[in-house]
Amino acid sequence: MLSRDDISETINMIREENLDIRTITMGISLLDCASEDTTRLCDKIYDKITTTAKDLCRVGCEIEKTYGIPIINKRVSVTPISIVSQNRDSGDMVKIAKTLDRAADTLGINFIGGYSALVHKAMTNADKALIDSIPEALASTSSVCSSVNVATSKTGINMDAVRLMGTVIKKAAYLTKDTDSSACSKLVVFANAPEDNPFMAGAFHGVGEGESVINVGVSGPGVMARAIEKAGKCDFGELADVIKKTSFKITRMGQLVAKEASKRLGVPFGIVDLSLAPTPAVGDSVALVLENMGLEMCGTHGTTAALAMLNDAVKKGGIMASSYVGGLSGAFIPVSEDAGMIAAAESGALTVEKLEAMTAVCSVGLDMIAVPGDVSEETICGIIADEIAIGVINNKTTAVRVIPAYGKKEGDYVDFGGLLGRAPIMALNSRSCADFVNRGGRIPAPVHSFKN
Repeated sequence: MLSRDDISETINMIREENLDIRTITMGISLLDCASEDTTRLCDKIYDKITTTAKDLCRVGCEIEKTYGIPIINKRVSVTPISIVSQNRDSGDMVKIAKTLDRAADTLGINFIGGYSALVHKAMTNADKALIDSIPEALASTSSVCSSVNVATSKTGINMDAVRLMGTVIKKAAYLTKDTDSSACSKLVVFANAPEDNPFMAGAFHGVGEGESVINVGVSGPGVMARAIEKAGKCDFGELADVIKKTSFKITRMGQLVAKEASKRLGVPFGIVDLSLAPTPAVGDSVALVLENMGLEMCGTHGTTAALAMLNDAVKKGGIMASSYVGGLSGAFIPVSEDAGMIAAAESGALTVEKLEAMTAVCSVGLDMIAVPGDVSEETICGIIADEIAIGVINNKTTAVRVIPAYGKKEGDYVDFGGLLGRAPIMALNSRSCADFVNRGGRIPAPVHSFKN
């Protein structure tokens, strides 16, 4: 039974500390939509999505009113499009992307994920066609998100795919140069991509999933920052307990919403993603959480250790609150979406190199980082390869969402508005890695991949 204090505390978290459900994401299988005719394929995809998710937004709004819990986004993820679109060229793939965008508009959702390819070992013709089409697809749609999985701990790193993604990212940046290269904010390159991730831009409906599923992503950096601030100068053992207890409360709210959405929509409940997902709002920041742990500014020495402790304690508390935890689950550190990260990057305390070190102990990776528009394709490939290697070696999910802002240089800004926020253009190492990334082939899997 909830006590009066528990209810009062939750109300305060929502009103004062930016607690919310970041997203209810419905995963939808498109495997039964396959057709030799592209027009027929697009019609079947549109009908399947708009029929299956027709009540998603309505139910989300009803749950908000019933429980008083803000639900910021309602989204859809679908089976990776390259799997259901065999024997298509890049032009056909763009038609499918526009179909996804039209379905999203009909439903009233903000993003639809799954314009994706899984190429961690090699590429089919359909994979290659989809990857080639990504710049035009993202430039000509508003809601479509794309992801490409280029590595796993079992297969190693497909450097041919990494090299191709350098070209794709640069072209996407150019095609949307009038909007701060915004297409790149909807594109992520993965290692060990999870099949049940509710967050964009990396969400897709995995081939191991059923016909449809409800996955929920929670938020809560503001709540966590306030809890740590209240804890004062306690030791690390006590601090870990504070983080675990707070994570438990946040996750229980996510579990409640997920099960209620599942029941009302008649769709199976999948997972709750525990990730602390920041926003540009002041106070709703993972950087602030770290600073409340005792750092003068995020990025200084000790930041990686603080983030490692935070991430571990968040998972421990969340796992106690839900039997079905999945997705990414931990702490996100996107630059443009986190007011504290933006401030740290502006001051010079937070560099790309320090962010890379931090990704070894947290969820996702180098996320929403704006870099000079004249960066070479090879340097982008090197950034991707470094981050993907961290994921492969550590048997964890890592990713890169980098924005080479066309016409911008270090000291300038990009501004996407809303949850995507704004970010300073960050400096990169000027030395070349071209001869390395142009070798081609596949970096072999690490020795621990042979566990059986």
